[in-house]
Order: sequence, then structure tokens, then C-alpha cells
Amino acid sequence: MLNVHTLTLGAYETNCYILWAEGQNDCVVIDPGYEHERILSFLKEQGLELSAILLTHGHFDHVGAVRKLFAQADCDIYLCPADCDMPERMTAGPLCYTISYQEGDVLEIAGLSIQVLHTPGHTPGSVCLLCENSLFAGDTLFAGSCGRTDLPGGSWEQLTASLARLKALEGNYTVYPGHGEATTLHAERLYNPYLR
Repeated sequence: MLNVHTLTLGAYETNCYILWAEGQNDCVVIDPGYEHERILSFLKEQGLELSAILLTHGHFDHVGAVRKLFAQADCDIYLCPADCDMPERMTAGPLCYTISYQEGDVLEIAGLSIQVLHTPGHTPGSVCLLCENSLFAGDTLFAGSCGRTDLPGGSWEQLTASLARLKALEGNYTVYPGHGEATTLHAERLYNPYLR
């Protein structure tokens, strides 16, 4: 069984997700944008050890705490390297990662199986992550909305194709977006104007 804990961090209220399998001490952190102390405090309270950091994209509000977490945990950091060409003002300096991931990769980490979907549009290297019945959507899909494309590297054409791909996924998923409240893929198919 997948455990998901949400920390909403920083001025941009970025959702950072901590994932671990029932009975496991290892965990994965998705998009640690700010406040590394709060993340580490939660891990300590729960008796969890950080195995990997997974980044849905390289914007500064999703990667801001990566270096400090890495200094504490010395874990792997996964990123789609297509985001490395974005201006450094968008990424808070050179992006820090140890392993690149791409479309179709399946990560076996901390007792979890996580599938990588390349969903460009918000950024060139945006990915969504599927784990059990959960979809970690970064800034591709929000409850009732979708990511912006007016920043460097953004593409409305690519985002539209990525949203159509998510809509076409079989079944239902709990959607955990990069900002805002969680939703379900079924609800977004019904009510999100960008998925109609």
C-alpha cells in the first residue's frame, strides 16, 4: 500500500510529496521546492530514510531544496534533462541531478514501482509519475486547470498533447498536482475544460 504525505511549501505554495510503501523505512520525495528543514523533520518523525528525489520539472519552486536535501541524505536525484536548457533564472542556477529519466522508464525505488510519463508543455522536460493508483502531475495538470506555457521553454501545442494523453489513460487515478488540491482523473475528464 502506498502512503502519500503532502507538504505545501514556500511562497508559491508548491506541493512536495513524500511517498513510502507500507512497512518500508525508505521513501521518495517529489518536488522539494522549499523548506528542506520541514521535509527532514517529517522524515525523522516518521522514521523514514530518503532514497531518492524525483523532479517533475526544473522550475525553481520545485527544485529549491534539492541541494540541501542532497547534502543531508546523499541520495539519487532524478530529472528529465530536457529542462537543463531553460534559463538559469527559471531554475535557480544549474539544475542538480544524478540520474536522468525519460519516457517509459520504470523506477524500482524504496519498495515502489514508479512509471515515468514524459509530458512536455509547461517545460520541455516535464514528467508525470504514476505509482499504483496515484498520478503525480507536477505543473502539467491541476484541479480544474493546467500549467502555464508562457514561460521560457513552454509550448501550448505540447501541453495540449500531454493533457490529451493523460485524459486517455485507462481507469481512474488520484491526481496530485504541483500546486493546489488533489483531485481525480475521472473528475478532471468531466469538469476540467482543458481535458474536454
